[in-house]
Amino acid sequence: MRAIVTVVGQDRVGIIADVCSLLAKNQVNVLDISQTVMQNYFTMIMMVDTEQTELPFAQLVQYLQEEGKGLGLTIHVQREDIFNAMHRI
Repeated sequence: MRAIVTVVGQDRVGIIADVCSLLAKNQVNVLDISQTVMQNYFTMIMMVDTEQTELPFAQLVQYLQEEGKGLGLTIHVQREDIFNAMHRI
């Protein structure tokens, strides 16, 4: 299943590496990534493939949120179909 991951936090060196390490540790593949810095705030959106992870989706979401807090980041994860439905007019 594909999912959308959003990350927001104060800009610093290594955010992309930190988040990608969390994903790789759980066998989540990054398919696409876009990031920018707006006035010292780092923002990133990623499309990922969760097919290989052994964690149930809800546990993956919780894991990324908790680990993100420890890194000073807000990390949200949504299934791609839910994300698309929410942004359809």
